[in-house]
Amino acid sequence: MLNMGDIMETIAMIQEENLDIRTVTMGISLLDCCDGSIGVSCEKAYRKIYARSKDLVRAGEAIEQKYGIPIINKRVSVTPIAILAGASGGDPMEYARALDRVAGDVGVNFIGGFSALVHKGFSPGDRELIERIPEALSCTERVCASVNVASTKAGINMDAVALMGRTIKRAAALTADRQCIGAAKLVVFCNAPEDNPFMAGAFHGPGEPDCVINVGVSGPGVVRAALKKAGEGQSLTEIAEIIKKTAFKITRMGQMVGSEASEMLGVPFGIVDLSLAPTPAIGDSVARILEEIGLEKCGAHGSTAALAMLNDAVKKGGVMASSCVGGLSGAFIPVSEDAGMIDAVASGALTVEKLEAMTAVCSVGLDMIVVPGDTHEDVLAAMIADEAAIGMINGKTTAVRVIPAIGKGVGETLEFGGLLGSGPVMRLNTMSPSRMIRRGGRIPAPIQSLKN
Repeated sequence: MLNMGDIMETIAMIQEENLDIRTVTMGISLLDCCDGSIGVSCEKAYRKIYARSKDLVRAGEAIEQKYGIPIINKRVSVTPIAILAGASGGDPMEYARALDRVAGDVGVNFIGGFSALVHKGFSPGDRELIERIPEALSCTERVCASVNVASTKAGINMDAVALMGRTIKRAAALTADRQCIGAAKLVVFCNAPEDNPFMAGAFHGPGEPDCVINVGVSGPGVVRAALKKAGEGQSLTEIAEIIKKTAFKITRMGQMVGSEASEMLGVPFGIVDLSLAPTPAIGDSVARILEEIGLEKCGAHGSTAALAMLNDAVKKGGVMASSCVGGLSGAFIPVSEDAGMIDAVASGALTVEKLEAMTAVCSVGLDMIVVPGDTHEDVLAAMIADEAAIGMINGKTTAVRVIPAIGKGVGETLEFGGLLGSGPVMRLNTMSPSRMIRRGGRIPAPIQSLKN
């Protein structure tokens, strides 16, 4: 039986509190598209992606009309292209162009999977793809890239970390005339999940089925509104319970949308990623949730504890609402995409060092951080290494999406627009890590990796 109160509450969440489905993402395996000829491989990939995803946007729009639930993005993720490049040889740019062409033809917002998995070393195709990431992101519109450089089981590939520092800097430089957007479409991971529906880090892992539908929900504004309604008299135990119940409602909506899309498209339903993904819209902010809990400003002492409670309560509520929770699943803290985070940086309350501490207890890592354009590539690499160490030791996913603002310094801003928002240039510790980065090699896996 449908409860009219629940229906009215959901309508209010959508109309007043920025509740939405952030993305319906179709994951597509391209393993059967591998060929010794790169031209043939690209053509096979194009045909398969088109055949599988040509109705994805239409299905998403039909669900929006049927239920009145906004679905912000429709996306595709594919097998890491480095795997195909290893089989075919040739210039990986051909794959980037094919992906961008098919994404445009089927009408999705983004396509993820110009990716490589190098946490234990480089196999054929990996270096070639990574070296072409800057060009690929500069000359395509919808392609997103990611590289996994570390894992709890393998340790940290420091040669890959150093390479990614250079790659990020070049991706920003090649798109300096477009607010350095290339670097905003590139994520460096530790413990990357195979079923993540969120960009820019989505790829379709080799262990995934041939084709699958994954859903990413949102809802920071809903959580904040629930806490605001509860008032000041609640203990932190009661606050955690309110968050948990709210996350349950948000995830149930994601489960419904995913199941509906699966049935309409004839594709298996994969997971709901129950991450609280903020937007630049006023009120749709993870930082504002922390402030509603009781902090004067996000970044104050206590921010890590409040975020840990939020993240845990979101997971507990979400797993009760769906038996298929996966992806990243937690609270995101991207600076440029969160109006509260931007405000906290502008006021001086939030620093990169505090953000790094907060990433130990949330999803995913240093996300959409804008740094001075003259930041040395080894400093970027060291930021990646620090985040990878947090993920490796704690057995969680961490990531870095950092944008060097070419030609800009601390206090200036990059304006991305849309969901990416605007990013204030943040101050970094500029003491050199170069001697360490240039040693290369691999930081061994921690003792807790020996679980067998």
